[in-house]
Amino acid sequence: MLAVEDFSRAATRRKNSRNLGLTSLISQEIMAARRMSSLLSSSYAPALLRSLDRYSGRGTGITRFSTTAAALEEPIVPPVTVEYNKLLINGQFVDAASGKTFPTLDPRTGELITHVAEGDIEDVNRAVSAARKAFDEGPWPRMTAYERSRILYRFADLVEKHADEITALEVWDNGKPYDQAARHEIPLFIRLFRYYAGWADKIHGLTIQADGPYHVQTLHEPIGVAAQIIPWNFPLLIYAWKVGAALACGNTIVLKTAEQTPLSALYVSNLFHEAGLPPGVLNIVSGFGPSAGAALASHMEVDKLAFTGSTATGQIVLGLAAKSNLKPVTLELGGKSPFIVCEDANVDEAVELAHNALFYNQGQCCCAGSRTYVHEHVYDEFVEKAKTRALQRVVGDPFKEGVEQGPQIDSQQFKKILKYIRSGVENGATLETGGERFGSEGYYVQPTVFSNVQDNMLIAKDEIFGPVQSILKFKEIDEVIRRSNASQFGLAAGVFTQNLDTANTLTRALKAGTVWINCFDVFDAAIPIGGYKMSGHGREKGVYGLNSYLQVKAVVTHLKNPAWL
Repeated sequence: MLAVEDFSRAATRRKNSRNLGLTSLISQEIMAARRMSSLLSSSYAPALLRSLDRYSGRGTGITRFSTTAAALEEPIVPPVTVEYNKLLINGQFVDAASGKTFPTLDPRTGELITHVAEGDIEDVNRAVSAARKAFDEGPWPRMTAYERSRILYRFADLVEKHADEITALEVWDNGKPYDQAARHEIPLFIRLFRYYAGWADKIHGLTIQADGPYHVQTLHEPIGVAAQIIPWNFPLLIYAWKVGAALACGNTIVLKTAEQTPLSALYVSNLFHEAGLPPGVLNIVSGFGPSAGAALASHMEVDKLAFTGSTATGQIVLGLAAKSNLKPVTLELGGKSPFIVCEDANVDEAVELAHNALFYNQGQCCCAGSRTYVHEHVYDEFVEKAKTRALQRVVGDPFKEGVEQGPQIDSQQFKKILKYIRSGVENGATLETGGERFGSEGYYVQPTVFSNVQDNMLIAKDEIFGPVQSILKFKEIDEVIRRSNASQFGLAAGVFTQNLDTANTLTRALKAGTVWINCFDVFDAAIPIGGYKMSGHGREKGVYGLNSYLQVKAVVTHLKNPAWL
């Protein structure tokens, strides 16, 4: 979420850190990494050791690389306890009707954090019934918009007060670095709710001039009961995208959390009731897609559905919504975003920006710049520096200060990423660095860089959702436009150039919902997000995010003997 100037300052800090003269520490890290190489396959271990020799400080001054043994240490005990692990229905935390629970695991170790109530069809029915009653009979859509905004503001203040506990829960359940959650994601979560609190009393229709003696106005009405299904990669941020907009418009909600990361949403939802939200307005069902998710998508009493997740699952929920009551659906789905480094780019800055565009959040970001297109004139320099930067990336316990990359979310995602890495090697891409598990427990993957990647390779076509950078070469702007657009996805794109004409050409030609110029992953509360093609439809965040939760009604009144028209 940093602009290009921030990356320049970060590069300066790294340069300064390389001159600390910590030779004994370097030697210890090298020895630990050499011991770890015995765990690697025979094809990758020699390359790792050669990389260690190159980046051990001999003539380079580099003292930081991804093979630090941080992830092999005893995991840090999270500074928080789990208080809420039941379903939230009609203002009360309750067990699932079936009594079933499911485990949520610590991705650092694969060990149990706690058991969480497992909602299914009966629980979804209870939650929808509560939301329906709260909308049809309750005070929420009938109170003034100003009072609704005050509750949203109070909620944001409470989240700010409890930010430390919320951050710790998010890191524990998800594995993202603590610094990332504390400095960027929780503040943005708070900002999003304050943003939508500000919109609550500014939603209004129009007065329209008609041909004839009529007074015509439009009303923007809340749509009703909104079902929302959120993913595991940014549990709180995407909660805010959906819940903030829906509540500002006066709707009621049934939200299903991802089964991998239910804890933070349950915690913050309790704060909503402390802020004064009436019972039944916000209901949380934790559970699995085929049961709870499918029940929500196909429910006849749900008026609107918002889903963020994979394209394949998005197709399923869209079909369920269509086959039930034709409820409108907002979809924010997968991506394979091009990051285009032009011939005139400052290579050092471009390398840092591309690195963060891909590796942010362990690569588990729908917008990740996972196709790095680099102009042929700077390609070799870029590849070598991208490799160096990946080797410097600090992997380890996300609660540990200075760690840039934590574990992947779970065993399934971990195995999927390693499978894609193997396919890259088998298809002839050059593995520059990484490519294996990091450590001996948990779901850590080495920061991985491929060069000589071709467009027809799986690593260049599929959404890997992991720390795997694929670097491709291009010659001409028209060529890179064609290749960037030759994808089923169209969520985002990045462009790095000093030429305004080039930037304008690419901005208009790239088929993507967001194009970042000389920056990436700028997720301001006011900036809409959404995709072209199979990356979804509809927009979230900003004023555009309100439209999905409103019905537009035209009201036409005949005028008798009007003084004017």
